[in-house]
Amino acid sequence: MGSFFQTIKKRRSVRSFLDRPIEPSKIQKILKVAVSGPSSGGLQAFEIFQIRDKKRKEKLVRAAHNQEYVNAAVVLVFCANPKRIKAKLGRRGQKLFPIQDAAIAAAYAQLAATSVGLSSIWIGRFQEKLVQKIIRTKLRPVSILAIGYSHEKPKPKKVRKLKEIVHKV
Repeated sequence: MGSFFQTIKKRRSVRSFLDRPIEPSKIQKILKVAVSGPSSGGLQAFEIFQIRDKKRKEKLVRAAHNQEYVNAAVVLVFCANPKRIKAKLGRRGQKLFPIQDAAIAAAYAQLAATSVGLSSIWIGRFQEKLVQKIIRTKLRPVSILAIGYSHEKPKPKKVRKLKEIVHKV
């Protein structure tokens, strides 16, 4: 099994982080991977907001329905940017593709965090308007990724059987 498969196997959602800063070089690697993923038409219809400020992260905790683990060393907010989608991609493209692009970037960032020895949790439950206000944007937030050094030992992940998910047609 290659290192990619080891990273996939190792990745877990962590809800408790150490109060330890993350080396800037690790964040740079994560961000470079996040922007290297596939995107609709290669247009990268997303933006990433990096938050390290403690007060702003505390506000994000409240915006995320008091999920305390949002207050990790670094928080990335992935937002859809529909203005980057060209008209030729149609209405469906303008509505859906920026959300997909932001989600793909967040997923790549999450895997990159694991590969550099960090842990993370994907936050999808939050108040969009409040997050927009906190990060000072009108763009639509798609996901929040809290990243840090794990303070816990996550349990093995349970997944559904392939035959329950994969449908051959």
